[in-house]
Amino acid sequence: MSIPAGTRLGPYEILSALGAGGMGEVYRARDTRLGREVAVKVLPPSVSADADRLRRFEKEAQSASSLNHPNVITVFDIGESNGTSYIAMELVDGRTLREILAEGALPPKRLLGIAAQLADGLARAHGAGIVHRDLKPENVMVRKDGFVKILDFGLAKLTQPDATQTNQSHSPTVTVATEAGVIMGTVGYMSPEQALGKPLDFRSDQFAVGSILYEMATGRRAFARPSAPETLAAIIREEPEPLPIAAPAIPTPLAWFTERCLAKDPEERYASTRDLARDLARLRDGLSESSTSGGAVSAASDAPRSRRWLRWVLAAAAVTAAVAAAAMWRRVEEPPVFRALTFRRGSMGGARFGPDQETVIYAASWQGNPSQLYTTRTDSTESTALQLPSADLLAISTTGKMAVRFQRETGPVVAEVSIAGGTPRDLLEGDVQVDYSPAGDAMVVARDGKLEYPAGKVLYDPGPGKEARDPRFSPDGRSIAFIEQSGTRASIDVVDLAGKARTLSEGWETTTSLAWNPRTSEIWFSAREFASFGVVNLQAVSLSGRHRVVARGPLLLLVQDIARDGRVLLRADDWTETTMGLAPGAAKESDLTWLDDTLAADLSADGQLVLLHEGGVAEGANEAVYLRKTDGSRAVRLGDGHPQALSPDGKWAVIRRGKDLVLLPTGAGESRILATPGLEVGIIRWFPDGKKIYFNAASPGKPTRLYEQDVAGGAPRPIGPVGFVGRAISPDGKFIAGRNGDRKAGLLPLDGSDVRILAGAPEGRILRFDSAGTGLFVGLLQFPPKINRYDIATGRTETWRELAIADPAGLKAVNNIVLTPDGKSYAYTFWRALGRLYVVRGLK
Repeated sequence: MSIPAGTRLGPYEILSALGAGGMGEVYRARDTRLGREVAVKVLPPSVSADADRLRRFEKEAQSASSLNHPNVITVFDIGESNGTSYIAMELVDGRTLREILAEGALPPKRLLGIAAQLADGLARAHGAGIVHRDLKPENVMVRKDGFVKILDFGLAKLTQPDATQTNQSHSPTVTVATEAGVIMGTVGYMSPEQALGKPLDFRSDQFAVGSILYEMATGRRAFARPSAPETLAAIIREEPEPLPIAAPAIPTPLAWFTERCLAKDPEERYASTRDLARDLARLRDGLSESSTSGGAVSAASDAPRSRRWLRWVLAAAAVTAAVAAAAMWRRVEEPPVFRALTFRRGSMGGARFGPDQETVIYAASWQGNPSQLYTTRTDSTESTALQLPSADLLAISTTGKMAVRFQRETGPVVAEVSIAGGTPRDLLEGDVQVDYSPAGDAMVVARDGKLEYPAGKVLYDPGPGKEARDPRFSPDGRSIAFIEQSGTRASIDVVDLAGKARTLSEGWETTTSLAWNPRTSEIWFSAREFASFGVVNLQAVSLSGRHRVVARGPLLLLVQDIARDGRVLLRADDWTETTMGLAPGAAKESDLTWLDDTLAADLSADGQLVLLHEGGVAEGANEAVYLRKTDGSRAVRLGDGHPQALSPDGKWAVIRRGKDLVLLPTGAGESRILATPGLEVGIIRWFPDGKKIYFNAASPGKPTRLYEQDVAGGAPRPIGPVGFVGRAISPDGKFIAGRNGDRKAGLLPLDGSDVRILAGAPEGRILRFDSAGTGLFVGLLQFPPKINRYDIATGRTETWRELAIADPAGLKAVNNIVLTPDGKSYAYTFWRALGRLYVVRGLK
């Protein structure tokens, strides 16, 4: 049956014929709905007319379409038009492996490149419980760029006779003369158990892989005989010529892998096809082509037939050597290779591979300058700035478009611009994240905690108190991975295009980025375990929820992108908090940083002592409280917890430890726990008399409000209106300065009066009252940071002090400022993130 060009099969318009096989004819067609070209396989009438076989075919094709792996052909559609059944699938621009093998044996590098991908895709199918049953070079397509696609999953079953016929055998028919060519092709790659009609499992496909490996290495089939029966007999009883004899140039471990796949007994093959895929990938990535079987075997291959026994002895010795070499190679794996792409000092934003997989686009802020987009190559040490305004990179499409974020006066804006240049076009307003579909320029948008696809249509809403962010499309475009944030904890989730979501891995903290690995179908992400402070490792989770750690390092490993060949674009960041301070009477600031994550929590009224919080790598899972003199003396560790404030006499530090409030002595004495049942406590400060504290807290299901509590004991008591957040108390203890629910600055009288809104009060963090109680010090946590003084009576604001940070490289945020009542001494903390971009080979 031949279908002329222009014929419509459902939404598909036939363009031209591509080929024919035992299961039907294949045509190039255009999908009129999406405007893309596809391959359409038209099933023979004998199949289309058999309802039972057609049902089985549809079930198998549906299973194959669910495999979701870059090395497995994607099935788009199954349909019927005017009595013609068809399958629409991905159109592959390339040749079958059979066409490639017509040119002879393949060199080891190319052989392993194809074999590793073939085994990887097959491992994914076997993991899903699907056995191919008809694996052969005709069913392996190799694109022009070397990418491998396995065809016809599930179709082999259709070529088998019904179980009701003859002797219930599962063996394919081999006696029909008109199909001899096809059947010879199929028979040549059968496993012994398939040839004998025994039950099959994934190990039968491994035998077919072994036959294909043998043919790629030697240029001839392993069990080719003049007729189908003789070929079947050879598969069942005979061994092919040993690979060290037939192809002496191949790496010896490859000979061993092939021999193992071709074992007659399935128990002697691989227990998991994933192990086979790993062996081939490791050999491809790490074993030199010089690891061959040696010259002795080459000499043996020229021996006359009369000394055939010598050839077999030498072959056996070579195979033994191959086994030993493979075992040694397994023990000594090549480590991953990191190649730096950036060399300047500063912080980095997003980074992606370009469509050609060799160009890299990234955002960086070098030497404290605004963030800029740069382009480089994976084999280059030079970067070129793109002629665009300051921006961060969000995504790159397969068509060469970039989604970038600009910071405008009105707020952040997401725009689109070509990699080749041009004027950006604004798309979305607000702090959103986006990613392109691999099929084109359609975007998934993370906005207001929800996922939209397409933009404007909610695909997934995680619900109150949760946020979906950082979406990334799967390589086949059928799923979207994202980070779901709930408070301080995060999970890695995936949602399909129908909106059905599921959680793959949860309980993470500081989850920063994710990317799909097209080789393993895993989602790789950067995160740290909850309360393992400072350590962000590279993690991976499969779609079945299996988690593993990919890499650990002394720096934060932030995955940016993964190329089709498995190379990883990785950022290595060093995040540190630095605390600087001006001691009483000092002429210049000094560095008060103690360990690697030092935050100034409070400063004594005389400026002599600074209360420090340490929560980085040095303290591990602990948060620690330190007290240090501002003259630079050694810090003293007071205990575990998150420090809040020093008492007016300096004898106590009030801290948070888990859900408890704790009074920690700064000298000799015992710590005391303050009961705060059911309250989630935030900011804590002391009353001037040192007998009470006040704090902001929320109880379950209720908004934040202000509480006071006696340190001698007793329950917290609510003060002030709901939503008022207190930041500082006046020297006489009569007023608390803070902001209401509308972010307006005000004074809360502690005599029960209403909050007094402060006219003209500046934006920024209210730090404290001045010593006279007539003004407020307000910190602007910007670059450069600034301390202003607001006069309560007049409403006027004046600059009190600008804090100059000498080295601007990598500055990300000012986290806190503390100062004395007279404003003459202070301490402040800033966060610096220094990053370098790497392309990494060999991460598994």
